[in-house]
Amino acid sequence: MAELDDQSSYIDYETFLAPEFNAAGFANTLVLSTNDPNDAPLDLATPLSRVLFDIQEIDSHIDVLTARSAVPLLTHTKTQTEASTRLLADVGPQLSSLNDSYAQLEAKVIQKYEEADDVRQVALRLWEATRLGRSIARCLQLGRQLELQNTELLGDKEDHRALVRCAHTILSLREVFQQKSPGAEGFGLDRVDAIQALQNTVVGPVEKTVRETAERYVREFSLSAASSLRELTFAQAEHAKARTVSALTTLYLVSPSPFPAPNWTPATMLQALELYLRAALQSSLAALARSLAALPTLDRTLNEVSARCQNIVALQQVLSQTKPPSHPLQELMAFHSPGTLLQPLLAKLETGSLPGYFWRTLAGHLSPRVQDIITRGGVSARTLRSNRTNVGESIRECVIKGMQVSSTAIAAADGTAAAAASNGAGGIAAASGSWDREIAVMVASVVNHLR
Repeated sequence: MAELDDQSSYIDYETFLAPEFNAAGFANTLVLSTNDPNDAPLDLATPLSRVLFDIQEIDSHIDVLTARSAVPLLTHTKTQTEASTRLLADVGPQLSSLNDSYAQLEAKVIQKYEEADDVRQVALRLWEATRLGRSIARCLQLGRQLELQNTELLGDKEDHRALVRCAHTILSLREVFQQKSPGAEGFGLDRVDAIQALQNTVVGPVEKTVRETAERYVREFSLSAASSLRELTFAQAEHAKARTVSALTTLYLVSPSPFPAPNWTPATMLQALELYLRAALQSSLAALARSLAALPTLDRTLNEVSARCQNIVALQQVLSQTKPPSHPLQELMAFHSPGTLLQPLLAKLETGSLPGYFWRTLAGHLSPRVQDIITRGGVSARTLRSNRTNVGESIRECVIKGMQVSSTAIAAADGTAAAAASNGAGGIAAASGSWDREIAVMVASVVNHLR
């Protein structure tokens, strides 16, 4: 053993067993240790002999160890083989039983699960098709209903209540179309040709017609006797009021309703009302500017302006007594409806009353027109200056008269015939409140430039 140890110690096992051992580096070191780097060619026979000698020594050492330890190695191998045989004999039946159990599980569970999963997929797709079919059927039914309601609206006999019915149907369709999340009623409808055709040929055109008709009703609103050839009867005033309420309700309902909309406002209704006020202001401003340059026409123009203001007063009464309709999407949109239809308009215009807004805005735009007349000079400017007091008094009376509405208008706004009877058939009822500020602003917009 001492001899073998001496032989084995000849090889540096620590170098070859080191984790950082590199064969190329070891060969390079061996070649450099047996040669001069400047020699050419290098002698590789010596380092190769060294490596071959080491290999031979290791091979001899392995042979000696194997020969002397043959019996223990064979005994260990035999023991391991017998243990493996016994283990395989014990595991074999269990493995066979496990295979049989898996085969039974596959037959009774896995195959049936796969079949059940196929059935589930079919059922889900059938349910999806059924849901989509029901949604399509509902949309087509609502579309047909909308067509009939539009026919009632456009029929020979005007039915302004059809506007509101159309608006509710449009909202019902809009509610379905906006629910696009998976599983919702409107999911997948945008891929159906029939629904696209419904939107393009029925819903879109009818909604446009409804909106334009409602806007026309608002533009045509008038309860002032001065704007017509004769005093309106109570029935006519009531009809005009009801038609306007239907138009405002319709515009309120069809206003765009994005999600989410905590600060939603009836934009379409507000736009129609603003256009009504703007038209009254523009026509009044143009007429007053012409009449101030030609005073003989001033009285007739002031009557027209006061009539427009009377209509605005009547409109304010109608708005203040009309509550917002119940919005079908109100819960989904999570907004709080105002108390009356007047509140959002006043908030949009940032004013306390529509007549006050009318007179103050008119005065603000009229002042530059009067200044322009005076700047140009001539007969118009001299006549206007000479009649300064009369013009101021006429404007004052115009503002006071504009704040008054006919008794039939009050009765229509209140919804009672008693209000009309209390003031007489053609009486004049003053609007509530004090309008001294509006009178002063209007008079000053003209008179202050005539000094």
